[in-house]
Amino acid sequence: MPISRVHLRRLHIRIAPIVFLPILLTLLTGSLFQIAVLTGHSNEFFWLLEWHRGKFGRINLEMIYPFLNAFGSMMLAITGILLWFRARKGSSM
Repeated sequence: MPISRVHLRRLHIRIAPIVFLPILLTLLTGSLFQIAVLTGHSNEFFWLLEWHRGKFGRINLEMIYPFLNAFGSMMLAITGILLWFRARKGSSM
């Protein structure tokens, strides 16, 4: 049974806010830590690298954080591509 366009869009809309924040955090902390390395201040900003890897104080997600980010990104990409293909298919008729 194929998934309807409405259900696909609802899934995409529900996943997007959940996935957006961890990916944004990963992007920002990785970029900022690289700037700290280039300026020679990496020792002062080591906490950025810990956040980048998924260690948030007592909460340590280092073992699963990359996989959660990858799975969320993949789900958004798949649902987005399917929505795009269905929109193109509908507009050509």
